[in-house]
Amino acid sequence: MVKTNSSLNKERNIRLKGLMASVSEQRDKQAFGELFNHFAPLLRSYSLAREPGSTLLADELAQEVLIKVWNKAHTYKPELAAVSTWVFTLARNSRIDHLRRSGRFSTDIDPTALFESIEDDGPDPFQMAQRQRVEERVHNGLKQLPIEQSQILAKVYLEGKSHQEAANELELPLGTVKSRVRLALQKLELFLKR
Repeated sequence: MVKTNSSLNKERNIRLKGLMASVSEQRDKQAFGELFNHFAPLLRSYSLAREPGSTLLADELAQEVLIKVWNKAHTYKPELAAVSTWVFTLARNSRIDHLRRSGRFSTDIDPTALFESIEDDGPDPFQMAQRQRVEERVHNGLKQLPIEQSQILAKVYLEGKSHQEAANELELPLGTVKSRVRLALQKLELFLKR
């Protein structure tokens, strides 16, 4: 059974809250390691989305935020926000602190004028980083499938063809196409769960 994005998000949020509880209550280094491995690439992407090409700053920001996660874990309130919301609030504040220290952030801004000029039609950096991460994992998963299965998935999901159209194009019985799609999705799901 393929899980929906919302059920995967719920599972991930529950897992992250459990890890935060272990870090907060028991100072569990292994739980922190899992949080680090989850958030470090996302924080790095967040920073690079704000300042492309500044990899050193991105690495410093990720490290600074994750040190704050370790030191301030006891202040996290799971009833108020998801772990990712709390972590990215720390990231936003750390980035503003960095910009202030470097003289590139001024507090002489008229908030009314600022909000009138903001046009934000795109996804936020966290969503972009998550999507990129999922796309990379799916792409790597497709590479590990047998060619017959990845070819069928490409026809059906990337080219938008029906099972019948894929069967006609590849000169295969419709049942074969359907079973290859099902097997490929099952293998892909197992790969993505790792």
